[in-house]
Amino acid sequence: MQKLKRKVSELTNQRRENGAHHDGGGTSAIELLQDTVLSFPSVAEASDAFAKRFDDFDKCRVLLIGDGSHGTSEFYTARAEITKYAIEKHGFNIVATEADWPDAESIDRYVRRRGDPEKQARVEPQISSKQAGRERAFLRFPTWMWRNVEVQDFVEWLREHNRGKDVHHPDSVAFYGLDLYSLGTSIRAVIDYLDRVDKSMADLARDRYGELRIWAEDPKEYGLETLVSGFRGYEAEVVQMLRDLLSKRIEFSATHWDGEEFHSAEQNARVVKDSEQYYKTMYYGRRESWNLRDTHMFETLVRVLEHRGPSAKAVVWAHNSHVGDARASSKGWSRNELNIGQLCKEKFGDKGALAVGCSTHRGTVAAAERWDQDMQIMQVRPALSNSCEQLMHATGIKNFVLDLREGHCNKEMREALKEQRLERYIGVIYRPDTERQSHYSFAVLPEQFDGIVWFDETKHVGALEVHQPPTELAANETWPFGL
Repeated sequence: MQKLKRKVSELTNQRRENGAHHDGGGTSAIELLQDTVLSFPSVAEASDAFAKRFDDFDKCRVLLIGDGSHGTSEFYTARAEITKYAIEKHGFNIVATEADWPDAESIDRYVRRRGDPEKQARVEPQISSKQAGRERAFLRFPTWMWRNVEVQDFVEWLREHNRGKDVHHPDSVAFYGLDLYSLGTSIRAVIDYLDRVDKSMADLARDRYGELRIWAEDPKEYGLETLVSGFRGYEAEVVQMLRDLLSKRIEFSATHWDGEEFHSAEQNARVVKDSEQYYKTMYYGRRESWNLRDTHMFETLVRVLEHRGPSAKAVVWAHNSHVGDARASSKGWSRNELNIGQLCKEKFGDKGALAVGCSTHRGTVAAAERWDQDMQIMQVRPALSNSCEQLMHATGIKNFVLDLREGHCNKEMREALKEQRLERYIGVIYRPDTERQSHYSFAVLPEQFDGIVWFDETKHVGALEVHQPPTELAANETWPFGL
């Protein structure tokens, strides 16, 4: 039986590989790609290619730009360059990232020169922040995901772009975090805000959050305790705290800082609520925790858009697994998982939300072997046969951009790419020894992404630190492998 299964698998793979070269006896998928893509020499010389292929992406409300790993320099640089173009040429005024809200907000304070300079954070070596008395951001594992020279360069560019702009004006560009892993930090942020605006309500928050704060240092244990014992948790308390805070929206927004600080406090309270729920659901299965997390990121994005006004337009930075429509991948087919890309398509429409993925064949990547371990520079293995990456590599074109939208590319090529193929996902964990099982799933590329940025060979990000701080987050929280 096992021999038969292997034979069937071999024949299936052979048929698929032959299809890439001889699609139904007509022009091969490789030849169609070669005739369609727009090549560029290097990421440093890609601006014209990005402008030509992605210029009319300006009509969307949300532009999602993904990366095939959380540690590849070219992905970060390409994403930053496309984002700069969207900001300068098409009025996008939000950069929303797969990062914790409090950390990203300290960056937002820096790039928009909001409030107390001591609460503003730069992306810089920790010793520099300490000497200058500034906030330090993105200190939990994996620090290299945001603490790298590629993000540093973009943050400094954004601060300069915002020079002289009123923080409340729509043309100032904000930097936000969409994720929900900041349980303890968000609790402290809510209390700190209330201490400034309403002392009695701050005391109420201390009381309601008090027991949960004890678990904040090890939230996975909190979730486990609610699962295996009669412990009910603190859902009612955190929900009521959010309701009480929302009831003060008009009063606090009118009295203190024109609503900008209230908006931050509200979001931190929502992080506490959803994080509390997340750590309880993570033990029920991958789908439940994944869906809760991506739904939180989507709902945060929607609130940020509403906060910035009717003309607001957002660029989202997240992993390919989050931004590519889950309905076009085995994540959706076999695991009933959704993601922020799918939810944006459903809310804003196929033209109102557009997704671009970044991918590679081989090179080096910044990653860890296991959760909480130090960063390593690791060799990325050549892509597997019958994968989207192997097909791109087979074109022999080093770097290119590809518009996959219906009506914007060769129809025959788009049809050829609709075959299910493997697709690689490398998060912050990379395990080459179990490459197929750990880092691949199936996808239909033209239904998953509206555009692709391809680099045949890539290098690791310029991390500011290699050693990682200790953290209690569990490895399966961002399953699979730190996505």
